[in-house]
Amino acid sequence: MNANSPEATPGPRQAVPDAAGAPGRIVLLTTSHRVAPGLLSWPAWQALHAADRVLCADGAHPQLPYLREAGVAVEEASPTAEELVEACAGGRTVVVVATGEGEPALTDGLARLAGTGRLAMPELELLPASYDLPGARLLDLVQVMDRIRTECPWSSQQTHKGLAKYGIEEAYELVEAIEEGDRDELREELGDVLLQVVFHARIAEEDPEAPFSVDDVAGGIVAKLIHRHPHVFGDATATTPEEVKEHWLRTKAVEKQRSSVTEGIPLGQPGLALAAKLASRARTAGLDIPLPPVEGVGYELLALAVRAEAEGVDPEAALRAAARAYRDAIRDAEG
Repeated sequence: MNANSPEATPGPRQAVPDAAGAPGRIVLLTTSHRVAPGLLSWPAWQALHAADRVLCADGAHPQLPYLREAGVAVEEASPTAEELVEACAGGRTVVVVATGEGEPALTDGLARLAGTGRLAMPELELLPASYDLPGARLLDLVQVMDRIRTECPWSSQQTHKGLAKYGIEEAYELVEAIEEGDRDELREELGDVLLQVVFHARIAEEDPEAPFSVDDVAGGIVAKLIHRHPHVFGDATATTPEEVKEHWLRTKAVEKQRSSVTEGIPLGQPGLALAAKLASRARTAGLDIPLPPVEGVGYELLALAVRAEAEGVDPEAALRAAARAYRDAIRDAEG
């Protein structure tokens, strides 16, 4: 009887290298759930086809149907670290298709075995088979929002109108983070604004008459951006910011077919911003409109807002900066 056979060795089997002492190779294959199954890198396909064995602990892993369709024999197995090392003995290569959680128990076990120094450990390679594209985490947000909308008692009852005030609040908080120059706060507030977009889009899916999804929202803005940037995606030329703005306004005018330059200006925005926007539209259209000859604080503020816009100053931002300075003065006086 061979002294190395399982019949001659009681207890757990140990890794036995071949005559040349080759301990083999373990390839831990990771994939992203944000990329369509089957879209794997060329090195990943090479490793899968060249492996002596391919193992996966999750029989419902989304990659398995595509691997088997490509002729890769995948065994549903969850080996221990000792068993995996033994499977590699003799210079064999074993590919482990990692589950969504990774394989922490397996990698921890392999680390413990390596730490003992008693075994010739196989080469361990981490091979990412698919990578997240930029923006891939947005898919996570859409999935999380879908579950919250379905399972959360508060979120499931919300409407566009009910959420409107939060959109205004989050926009103001974003502006404040920008003006304060707080990078961590900026990142967080951008996320809060993004949540409002995804939340409203999820609610819109349920409309019985005119439903749309976040994909429709994204598709619409992509089409708009491409159409309004002919100097980037078309044959037009623009070398200065002013020329870009001209392209944008000209294209927008054709799209909207508005009868007045004031159309599309939201009247519910803060007063200084509203006044500046009206002045900007009039100036861009080449209209020389005199201010109403009426006295009063409101008309004085209107004149200041128009002057600020003509000088390239955002009156709302300027007033907020002055208000913050006033706040600091009050605090200093309070001691």
